[in-house]
Amino acid sequence: MGYTRRIVLSLLTLPVCASAETNLRSLIREALEHNPEIMAAQQRFEAARKRPDQASALPETTFSAGYASNGRPWPGAGLGLEPTSNIGFMVTQEFPFFGKRKLRGEIASKEAQAEYDQYQAAQLSVIARLKQAYYRLGYTFLAQDVLERNRDLLDKLIKVSEIRYSVGRSAQQDLFKLQTQLSILETRLIQLDRERGSREAEILSLVNRPPTGKLGRVAMATPPPLAKTFEDLLAAAGANAPAIQRDRRMVERNQIALNLARKDYMPDYAVSGGYFNMGAMPDMYQFRLDIKLPTSFFRKQRSAEAEQTIKIREARRTLEATAQSLAFRVKDDYLMAETSLRLMRAYEAAVVPQASLALESSLASYEAGRVDLLSVLTNFITIVEYQMNYYQEMLNAYLAAARLEEITGIALIEEAQP
Repeated sequence: MGYTRRIVLSLLTLPVCASAETNLRSLIREALEHNPEIMAAQQRFEAARKRPDQASALPETTFSAGYASNGRPWPGAGLGLEPTSNIGFMVTQEFPFFGKRKLRGEIASKEAQAEYDQYQAAQLSVIARLKQAYYRLGYTFLAQDVLERNRDLLDKLIKVSEIRYSVGRSAQQDLFKLQTQLSILETRLIQLDRERGSREAEILSLVNRPPTGKLGRVAMATPPPLAKTFEDLLAAAGANAPAIQRDRRMVERNQIALNLARKDYMPDYAVSGGYFNMGAMPDMYQFRLDIKLPTSFFRKQRSAEAEQTIKIREARRTLEATAQSLAFRVKDDYLMAETSLRLMRAYEAAVVPQASLALESSLASYEAGRVDLLSVLTNFITIVEYQMNYYQEMLNAYLAAARLEEITGIALIEEAQP
């Protein structure tokens, strides 16, 4: 086997990522503990938990103190001499109609549960974005391995071509073609460096570290087949997706609000009691019941009931739209993951080996002088592109699985991590 042939065949295997210095699980734990978006959502939920007690509480008690005087405007004037002169106080407590306080508390409770769903959504969103950034970062290392191997080969081929050119067995244009291809590879490596820096910055932002930090190399094992069917994932999305849960809470919340609007046809009332000092005369006590009559029901209560009825219909449509959107996303990402896994198997089992045979054949012909360097270079570049495509499909499978995890709440590819 010729020297050039040995160089190429030593570089045909798919590179394997080295052991990871950056661990995905530790990054996820760090994000859950320190990500500002998650922490803000948690605080919103904690604040919402305090609302039901407030909403179901009685209105504030009113304490009134005052006097009535005769003859002069100051306190005590005519006290004990005139029957209308007194000094005293009253306490008034307003009571909503029976059941209103409970309904208001239930409305606030549903809103708090919706905030909890938002908190869960924030966690899943940050984790999904973190995983996708992590996988993209891992892809840059794998792609760099392919390109660097290609660059090393081109360096050696350039040296071989220089030797062949010096003895008149190769044209000068072969050198130019190899040098041009080497420059193209350098530009792709520069692009990978930029992508790596961007993904590192994204990960550091998600775990709330300073942007000047650095991450080590990450590992990406071959993803396993999806353990769940499309029907399983669709059912899990309907049961676990925070967006679905939140919309369901809002439907329930608006149904309770409709009941409250109907309760507003019934009058609230206030109970008052007071004591008045009459001086030398006997003390005076007062008790009063005030009832708020819903005399404007044809404008206020009816409109409120109609408003809540419309809001229920709107909430149900929103729930339906969310369910349809999530079903599409599940289907789309499921197909992407399945297709990418199938393509990976095809590249690994057939495409790359067949292209390797084509390259080996062209190398033998090149050494015998039956083909030019362009044929060898074309076949080699084809293999490199197939290797890049293999890792691109691996990345696509990981990204699709991460999005499915965000929607369904099911861990699909955790076991694939080293």
